Amino acid sequence: MAKEVSSQSRVSVTNNHGETLVGVLHESGSKGLVVLCHGFRSSKEEKVILNLVAAISRERISTFRFDFSGNGESEGSFQYGNYRKEAEDLRAVIKYFLGEGRQIIAIAGHSKGGNAVLLYASMYHDIKKVINISGRFALEKGMEGRLGRNFMERVKEAGFIDLKDKSGTYRVTMESLLDRLSTDMHQASLSIDKDCRVLTIHGAMDEIVPVEDAMDFAKFIPNHALQIIEGADHVYSNHQEELASLVLSFIKDDQVKQSPREDPFPGSKL
Repeated sequence: MAKEVSSQSRVSVTNNHGETLVGVLHESGSKGLVVLCHGFRSSKEEKVILNLVAAISRERISTFRFDFSGNGESEGSFQYGNYRKEAEDLRAVIKYFLGEGRQIIAIAGHSKGGNAVLLYASMYHDIKKVINISGRFALEKGMEGRLGRNFMERVKEAGFIDLKDKSGTYRVTMESLLDRLSTDMHQASLSIDKDCRVLTIHGAMDEIVPVEDAMDFAKFIPNHALQIIEGADHVYSNHQEELASLVLSFIKDDQVKQSPREDPFPGSKL
């Protein structure tokens, strides 16, 4: 992809727990700002996020990418759940930039970050465009693949389980499991205002979150467009340009055409 056209500066924001959230502001000449949210056990340096920053910057639109609390450079301890807390982290970021006289054009999140932006839209009603990239609708699913068989029994017995991934070791507690299981994306979807436009993008070959989750979001979010990228995996390994093109079209235009592969509500408005 072409070289990013913007200047960068580090910005720190304090969340409502007193923790410092660290992010990078990419100034590209616009007062308007797109805020980008990373996924599970990831950071603002996530490839999907960096490629979107580059693409959006080329259109002279400014962006801000940041680490959720307990991730990357931000303060706080990592928790397996934290869905609502991450939405609150996003709230702190948005309030900061509104206080600086900026306009929030859109919020976008990849994977768990997709859940954060949707939860934000369901809790607050001050954003007109939301982009959910590969977020999970059914949060009760996909846990065994990451935590192992009989994970609930193991957590009940020991009080926690420790897991290791490429980023290191992290602990899963009963509290964090219950946080995830009590986060209702169905209800959140229904709670998003009709005048908030939501775009869901999902890879047809996503090996982490099934594409059916994207179709569930399309069923319940009032003002929704769905785009399925054929052949794309969870991190859009070979489909970064197509992903960026869809995101830019949604940010810049009033209409995004429905993906021809799936049109669950052919008569619905975007």
